[in-house]
Amino acid sequence: MSSGDRPEQAERTERAEPAGPAGPIARPELGEVPETALWTLWHRAVEARRPDTVLNDPKAVELVDRIDYPFAERFGTNGTQAQLQALRTACFDREVADFLLREPRGTVVCLGEGLETQYWRVDNGRARWLTVDLPEAVALRERLLPPGPRQRYLAADATDLGWAAEVDSSRGVLVTAQGLLMYLRPAQVKALIAGCAERFPGGSLVLDAVPRWFGRLTVSGRMRSHDYVAPPMPWGMDAGERAKLSTASPAVAAVRDVRPTGGRGVLGALLPLALTVPPLATRRPSVTVLEFAERPQLS
Repeated sequence: MSSGDRPEQAERTERAEPAGPAGPIARPELGEVPETALWTLWHRAVEARRPDTVLNDPKAVELVDRIDYPFAERFGTNGTQAQLQALRTACFDREVADFLLREPRGTVVCLGEGLETQYWRVDNGRARWLTVDLPEAVALRERLLPPGPRQRYLAADATDLGWAAEVDSSRGVLVTAQGLLMYLRPAQVKALIAGCAERFPGGSLVLDAVPRWFGRLTVSGRMRSHDYVAPPMPWGMDAGERAKLSTASPAVAAVRDVRPTGGRGVLGALLPLALTVPPLATRRPSVTVLEFAERPQLS
């Protein structure tokens, strides 16, 4: 089921707040990695404009229409790439929506969120949302997507776990790292997973990873799309290696694969094969949930 087809969540009490005025936005100037926020925004909007979209994301369309940026010239218009990006995003949406059904007043922590518009797609009207991102990314997000009463933006390095002290974990915590970990070094990825697992007992982390072959192409500068060259991605993980993530900390209690569903056309027809038939099934991009152990009860 695509995120656009999901039923309304129970007990919705407050609609997602509007994000700022509808006027034009001057062209943003971003560094190499933060610019990926515009790449992902563009591809979500390309897919969302379709009448048969797999991701209903009107906020992404609105932003692309408002931002003075040569999206098509810079990133191209690849329908397959846009659908793949949307299917990945929908995996995160499903996990966040499921968490909010279990913990309607919980906290969603979004690491390296960029211009992700997930809040406007799946918010339940009661949860708290914390975005942790680099200062220039937070500054752009504040301009384009001003936070509502239940949202907070924190300018900080996600690998510096000081942000964890800002999280109210009393009603459940879900941490997302969408499009982030591949830009970190392997040791940083391990430390971040361990830090989350040890600080948020009973919580979970949703992350995505590029396969190792893809990461090698980016490091060598050979991953080009139209006029855009993807930044180096030093951390990669083949889908078949996901169980190794549990070695980051004894507090990682379970590792679960999240598979895309609802693809369209040829991509939709081939997706089940790509998810089950080697070698692609074990060397594909992946979305994974890490579930953290509960804190031991003192006798």
